[in-house]
Amino acid sequence: MSHRNLEELLQSVPSTVEMLRTAQVGPNVYPGVPAEYTNWRDEQWAWQHTCVLFNQSFHMAELAVQGPDAMTLLSRLGVNTVESFAVDKAKQLVPCTPEGYVIGDVILFHLSDHEFNLVGRAPVLNWVTYHAQTGGYDAEVSLDQRSALRSDGRRRHYRFQVQGPNAMQVIERALGSTPPELRFFNLTRARIGGVDVRALRHGMAGQPGWELFGPWDDYEAVHAALVDAGQEFGMRLVGGRAYSSNALESGWIPSPLPAVYTGDELRAYREWLPATGYEGSASIGGSFVSDDVADYYFTPWDLGYGHLVKFDHDFIGREALERMAGDEHRHKVTLALDDRDVADTIATMLNTNDRAKFIDWPSAVYSMHPFDRVTSNGDTVGVSTWFGYSSNEAKMLTLAVVDAAHAEPGTEVTLIWGEENGGTSKPTVEPHVQREIRAVVSPVPYVDVVRQSYAPNSWRSAAV
Repeated sequence: MSHRNLEELLQSVPSTVEMLRTAQVGPNVYPGVPAEYTNWRDEQWAWQHTCVLFNQSFHMAELAVQGPDAMTLLSRLGVNTVESFAVDKAKQLVPCTPEGYVIGDVILFHLSDHEFNLVGRAPVLNWVTYHAQTGGYDAEVSLDQRSALRSDGRRRHYRFQVQGPNAMQVIERALGSTPPELRFFNLTRARIGGVDVRALRHGMAGQPGWELFGPWDDYEAVHAALVDAGQEFGMRLVGGRAYSSNALESGWIPSPLPAVYTGDELRAYREWLPATGYEGSASIGGSFVSDDVADYYFTPWDLGYGHLVKFDHDFIGREALERMAGDEHRHKVTLALDDRDVADTIATMLNTNDRAKFIDWPSAVYSMHPFDRVTSNGDTVGVSTWFGYSSNEAKMLTLAVVDAAHAEPGTEVTLIWGEENGGTSKPTVEPHVQREIRAVVSPVPYVDVVRQSYAPNSWRSAAV
């Protein structure tokens, strides 16, 4: 039976959580690039030691927002202020529901007067589109869908990031001149490969760099020029396998579940959303299980976005967040997993019985929204949300959200790896038994060079 919208779909199933946990989709894919250009270990190494070219042209959607009310619309939706948000700047936009739970986050570019571009995952773009179309704003939106959901092989823009210790030398070579000085998350215009480009001063994995974008027809010229300029400086192209693991070092949680499945105030939104869209097709995986889908929601403080919340403007969710502001919040942390427990878990692959859930490398994520239990003395004290291996640190790491009492670096906790009762029916889940893996709470970002870079100049912090 087909359903006209998300609300109808949710009303037709006994449990929203069960629907998401048994959804027949795995993790988000990274189309358009090979899994590896060389090997993922060297590709990871390069973003800390030489430089890399991240090709972001394919896996993220874009939403153009234009019109006299565009700024008003975006201010109404973001917890962070748009005061002083001038042309040629970018910021992270974090919208919340009326209950104060995060829908997602995207990067917002202010391209010209009354013209903006949002880049990221679908939930935020859907939320902005809904309010633009139903809120009476004098603003138009236009979606440029990610490559995995289209067949024409084209996008509105190419998008490349050059990052790493040698990144600015590569940029200088590609420009043929000294790059202009830019503050983080500021834009400039330049010429590369004989065409005009726009560039964002960025930082990813704790290293400086530029994000370059422009019309799709200029893709080949700009890409070739960057590859040529990078040869002397040890630049490597990064494939899909390594790309999905860089969040472990930078400390950004890529995939919070959009908090839209509950609440009477969101019923009209769920009736607007298609049943077959992102929200209706998303998958949850892992050892954390609750009957209440709201237990899978995050507040801005859970995700480390508390500093972005500004009560200097009227926005959806403000009243709820004002009530939460003085509460004790959960903390985003890195969990450094015990080497012996990881090795013992992997070693079960050599048995015919009692195998653990397979740990893929470098990213062990097997659903769109990972949720693994973090425990202390058998009690759940948090959830792990991103799991993988950093060759640079020679460590298996997870990004997690834990109770304040267990957030101090050095605290020992346990990760429950694998799903209950042998695993759900997701196609990425094979029969397995759960395993306990000891872990030590560690700073986020985990990598020292990233922490030093992000503290004063983080592209996430600069997005305020």
